[in-house]
Amino acid sequence: MVERKLRPAPSTLHLLPSRKPAKTGDAAAAKLFVLDTNVLLHDPTSLFRFEEHDIYLPLLTLEELDNNKKGVSEVARNARQVSRFLDELVTAHGETGEAITRGIPLEEKSSGAATGRLFLQTESIATTLPPTLASGKADNQILAVVMHQAQNHPKRSVILVSKDINMRIKARALGLAAEDYFNDKVLEDTDLLYAGTRELPADFWDRHGKGMESWQQGGHTYYRLSGPLIPTLLTNEFLYQEKPDEAPFYAIVKEITGKSALLSTLKDYSHQKNNVWGITARNREQNFALNLLMNPEIDFVTLLGQAGTGKTLLTLAAGLMLTLEFKVYTEIIMTRVTVPVGEDIGFLPGTEEEKMNPWMGALEDNLDVLNKTDDEAGEWGRAATRDLIRSRVKVKSLNFMRGRTFLNKFLVIDEAQNLTPKQMKTLITRAGPGTKVVCLGNIAQIDTPYLTEGSSGLTYVVDRFKGWSHSGHVTLQRGERSRLADHAAEVL
Repeated sequence: MVERKLRPAPSTLHLLPSRKPAKTGDAAAAKLFVLDTNVLLHDPTSLFRFEEHDIYLPLLTLEELDNNKKGVSEVARNARQVSRFLDELVTAHGETGEAITRGIPLEEKSSGAATGRLFLQTESIATTLPPTLASGKADNQILAVVMHQAQNHPKRSVILVSKDINMRIKARALGLAAEDYFNDKVLEDTDLLYAGTRELPADFWDRHGKGMESWQQGGHTYYRLSGPLIPTLLTNEFLYQEKPDEAPFYAIVKEITGKSALLSTLKDYSHQKNNVWGITARNREQNFALNLLMNPEIDFVTLLGQAGTGKTLLTLAAGLMLTLEFKVYTEIIMTRVTVPVGEDIGFLPGTEEEKMNPWMGALEDNLDVLNKTDDEAGEWGRAATRDLIRSRVKVKSLNFMRGRTFLNKFLVIDEAQNLTPKQMKTLITRAGPGTKVVCLGNIAQIDTPYLTEGSSGLTYVVDRFKGWSHSGHVTLQRGERSRLADHAAEVL
């Protein structure tokens, strides 16, 4: 396996730190990466993300960029951006064929992040491919270019970089080196994703109790302590310790100052007296989630978990409580990506809200649960409550979010795992003063073809917001839907 030189980075242009360029006599040390078109369409800044290594672009890649530049889709925008980058590079270093043949330096344009050169194909390729590979197919023509470069530079690593799995398999079958483009991935392993919770070791108080301060304020007990575990904690991370014969300890990290941390006990939402719109927490993680959702100081909440863990129900219950009872927010706005699980059903008539209704089955199901009022209210009371809830819950499409600003709103982004990091940024930056944003999703159920667990926008925001004093995250573990659903999740 070829050593990777790519690092995880966001899709926006945060350039990698500069490395010393390879010495003139050490040209073989710098690898030559041949980029497939889909890499450029995926991340236009990929031109500047290969550090000291050189980049080679086949002419067919430029042709495919030209074919994809029309329209207003994200792919079209990326194609146009790549074309602008290439134009600026070529123009800045001479428009002659000789300058292109020598290679265009990338250092100046990348602010020192990329010290290699960009090569464009300036000659025809006569490499013969196996007869089973059709010469007219674009992928095979790019493979021919890679093979030609590998033959011309026998002492140098020539590597194809492509997002196309089949393309990489074909390259390896031909004896060529091929890699995926990893710069779009937030994490290589999603098991390392921040969970928002941490179990304290059995000897935690023995190692951290020396010099501890504790006091009570506003119904909570506060602990200020120091010790070896403190540097690893993050603000708004939940801590718990459960021993067989002792009362469980649940707390949240309020702040970290130097080598000390301030912990605060939680409000127990599992007790009926603290119910949220008639809903109580059924397990530890649900209690943690309600503490985040009901805290007006927390502006951004992310909840991960498989189907049936209560993400939507808890969020809507908290939203209704804060909107209708406490008057913290003026209304609840619900939105999600309209990606079908099966075949599309075609054109949907009606207004924006009517078009979104088929996608909001989860909203309807949970509102039915939350709409159960006291039996003494009767049918009239239930109808009045239902109308009141409907008037405060709005369903919006993602397509019309750009340019909007939400003031004092409770914004819920459902199925957020299907959003790209760029889309997620667009949505979260809509939040005005007094707005709370809640992202829900399950990264194991991604329906968008070009996203993975590592590159999902939900994974991106969980990793980027961890430790911020006004955000919190919880990964819900236990399903609370039914014994049938729990069993199905385990065995199917």
